[in-house]
Amino acid sequence: MKTLEEIRKIREEKRKELDLRVNLQAGTTEKHILVCHGTGCTSSKSEDIIINLRKTLEEKGIENVRVIQTGCFGLCAKGPIVIVRPENIFYSNVRPDDAEEIINTHIVEGKIVERLLCRDIDGKLIEKLNDLSFYKKQMRIALKNCGTIDPENIDEYIAFDGYKALEKVLFNMSQDEVINEITESGLRGRRRCWIFNR
Repeated sequence: MKTLEEIRKIREEKRKELDLRVNLQAGTTEKHILVCHGTGCTSSKSEDIIINLRKTLEEKGIENVRVIQTGCFGLCAKGPIVIVRPENIFYSNVRPDDAEEIINTHIVEGKIVERLLCRDIDGKLIEKLNDLSFYKKQMRIALKNCGTIDPENIDEYIAFDGYKALEKVLFNMSQDEVINEITESGLRGRRRCWIFNR
């Protein structure tokens, strides 16, 4: 990537491809199985879950399902976490041996694997991650794409507005406007010093 046009093209094309991650009404037969690849889930063998899901899909010849590693969902105590889109069903404490059941029951038969659903603090079974008491009052800003994109795929970052702030600074703002914006924001730390000392 060397030009702004290249970044914009990636953003537009990749976002269409990844629409299912955020648009639960997407008109598609494709499914995405999102598997947490944060530190807590990885230490509980989420990598093996990914391998087993992909292996089972391949053995069964299922082609319209993608298995994607994501960043941390922020609920390590319930990990590893697996979410199936577009249904947005949230499975917790998933083990590598559960991969085949998720494919057979959820993907092939279209039924929820109830034993893998999470229990909220009141004991109620929860199907959607955002229905957990833990998340109801949260509004993620800096971490809004965690659990949505593959953090090791730069095109997915760009698709979900990665580098948009840099684009604005480089092409739409003067140096004085940038300095004023940072001053008014109240930001502190090395980055602020770096900008003022340029």
